[in-house]
Amino acid sequence: MKVKPSLWLMVIMLMFPQIVETIYSPALGSISKSFAISYCQAAQTMSIYFAAFAVGVAVWGILADKLGRRPTMLLGLFIYGCAAFVAMQTENFTALMIARALSAFGIAVGSVVTQTMLRDSFDGEELGKVFSVMGIGLSLSPVIGMFIGGQLSQAGGHQYVFFVLFVMAICLFAYNLFQLPETQTSKQPSKLGSLSIRMLKDVKIWQSALLVALYNISLFSYYQLGGFNFAALGFTPEQFGYSGIFLGLGSLLGSYLNNGLLAKHVSQHLLLQAAATLLTLGAVGVYLIQDSIWFIAPMMIVVMAFAIAIPNVLSMALSDYKQQVGSAAALFGLIYYLLIGNGLGLAGAAQNLGLVLIACGVGTLVVTLSRSALSTIVVEQID
Repeated sequence: MKVKPSLWLMVIMLMFPQIVETIYSPALGSISKSFAISYCQAAQTMSIYFAAFAVGVAVWGILADKLGRRPTMLLGLFIYGCAAFVAMQTENFTALMIARALSAFGIAVGSVVTQTMLRDSFDGEELGKVFSVMGIGLSLSPVIGMFIGGQLSQAGGHQYVFFVLFVMAICLFAYNLFQLPETQTSKQPSKLGSLSIRMLKDVKIWQSALLVALYNISLFSYYQLGGFNFAALGFTPEQFGYSGIFLGLGSLLGSYLNNGLLAKHVSQHLLLQAAATLLTLGAVGVYLIQDSIWFIAPMMIVVMAFAIAIPNVLSMALSDYKQQVGSAAALFGLIYYLLIGNGLGLAGAAQNLGLVLIACGVGTLVVTLSRSALSTIVVEQID
């Protein structure tokens, strides 16, 4: 019998890694000043975060199959809490970066183990609907993170941000300690070698990973570069934090549309095509008016595309890997988080939000169309 964890807890755990990252974004200016580094160096810390996050996803996903979901989650949260404490205390930039990397490594458990637990407990269309609910949480998390981060940065700089992250770490660990069930019903041999080879040869895995990466780069490039745009236009970190509210409205609208269309049995492939089109249109809009505060309007379209695409990609990505879902999720996450980290590194070097978004839009169109073409060929071969 399948154990079904609280969806509220699962939403919180899936949201938290994004909250951890976006709450940090408005503090980049404070970090730049406090540690006497350039804005570009401060922005590059986000690519370091995602690289460490990718390693964490791989480690925690594999351990989730070996140790079980619950002990793995608690261990990851413990490491995250220790790293948050170090980040709160240090006055050395190198130590801060190490703490940030360890923080990302630890909190990655919230992403991969939560997804694994959902795949333990739900199947098929039900899993798609659950991931759609998760998508609403993912839509809200940047809003929450940016708003809180903006307020804290304005009130006390990055020190306040890291203090709140540490307090949140304690609360999250305690919550999981008492509320998180074990959803793994049987352990399968890992066979990581054969699984890795199979996944690396799987075109659908690479297409899914590229889509997840491109949509996340589109979203996080705003948190990475948008603050600089706001500063250039004469706005404060607090006001940049408020911009998350508008993006949240776009995310909620995208999630609402996705839920409604799924309920009407609209094909997930059609939804992905619509999302890729929206992303490209929004990207062009941001590029054309990014010298005005009104670039927030087309950015809302970009975020709508993210809210539509991500739940559908994640729910379909590992349908052929049910027997080793934890390890498969780990390897899948490792691929797309490494792509995200490298993509954000390029975005930080480019320092042009509009160009980054256009590149992501074109990429999603190409991958989505090739994915649809591959699905059509497979169906014709079966028939």
